[in-house]
Amino acid sequence: MERLGVAVVGAGYWGPNLVRNFSWSDDWELRWVCDLDEDRARRVVGRHSTVRTTGSLFDVLDDPAVAAVAVATPAFTHAEVARACLDAGRHVLVEKPLAATVSEGEKLVALAAQRGLTLMCDHTYCYTPAVQAIRQLIDDDVLGDIQYVDSVRVNLGLVQPDIDVFWDLAPHDLSILDFILPADRRPTAVAAHGADPIGAGHPCVGYIALPLAGDAIAHVHVNWLSPTKIRHTIIGGSKRMLVWDDLHPTQRLSMYDKGVDLSSGMEREARRDTMISYRVGDMIAPALPEREALGSAVAEFASAIRDGRPPRTDGQAGLRVLRILEAASVSATRQGAPTALDGGGALDRSPAAGRS
Repeated sequence: MERLGVAVVGAGYWGPNLVRNFSWSDDWELRWVCDLDEDRARRVVGRHSTVRTTGSLFDVLDDPAVAAVAVATPAFTHAEVARACLDAGRHVLVEKPLAATVSEGEKLVALAAQRGLTLMCDHTYCYTPAVQAIRQLIDDDVLGDIQYVDSVRVNLGLVQPDIDVFWDLAPHDLSILDFILPADRRPTAVAAHGADPIGAGHPCVGYIALPLAGDAIAHVHVNWLSPTKIRHTIIGGSKRMLVWDDLHPTQRLSMYDKGVDLSSGMEREARRDTMISYRVGDMIAPALPEREALGSAVAEFASAIRDGRPPRTDGQAGLRVLRILEAASVSATRQGAPTALDGGGALDRSPAAGRS
């Protein structure tokens, strides 16, 4: 199958990872690496590479063999760069977050639909073997009804100058939630608390509570000021519970046949007075394949383009994450007052939405 021409725009932190995965992929022909600092772009491709480098996006878009562009520039430039590429008729992969505001994200999604182009969000964690396995377990009803999700993503640094800890770290957890949760368990509201104990000018420690449809709840803790690095998620289901420790390479997933059982067939008020029984069973550690998530993501990008279908983390998924982030920002400025979301994860901007 003929390979698709692609360019990577942005050779900073994430760009080199994209360059490596596009270069190794049988689906893609990496043609350009673009960065305002062209010397940095040259260092990324290497002195013996045939991949061309430039400091101008116009050079990339003037090449008719470039079918798609991967955008790995600073978050506040995502919308501008992606819009230029879509206007030029290119498919676009955008590093998280999709844009700096919901309004910008909505315009990108609308433009891609209007032009019949693929717009994909690089929600890389959704392509890890662990998250793929979690989604399958939930789809197959192995865990039962999701009752809660508790996620911790903390480390020491890097304190960002232009965005707070919510916008830096939480997109990972929010994109994972969006990917694994059934549509009938999506967030209905957002309540966020943030703190800036070091005087950085924006929150460096944050907590997001997300009531889910069906009396469930999700909680996300993000922190730039932790002495240790933690990537830990617990998912409680009515049948089984699951722990994901992303820093435990030999046992990332642990599934427990444990839970709390109440007498069934009774009204809720009556069940409160019954004896609670605790179920304690076996622990299973599912075997997971070892593969780089970003490699799976670029393969999904090519497959979506060729099949003319939305990618698994499409522009709509990026929008849902943006809406929660924007709602979290609103809630944090209101000392944690809940900000409502509509059924599709959209921010409810009505005056009553922020009242607790």
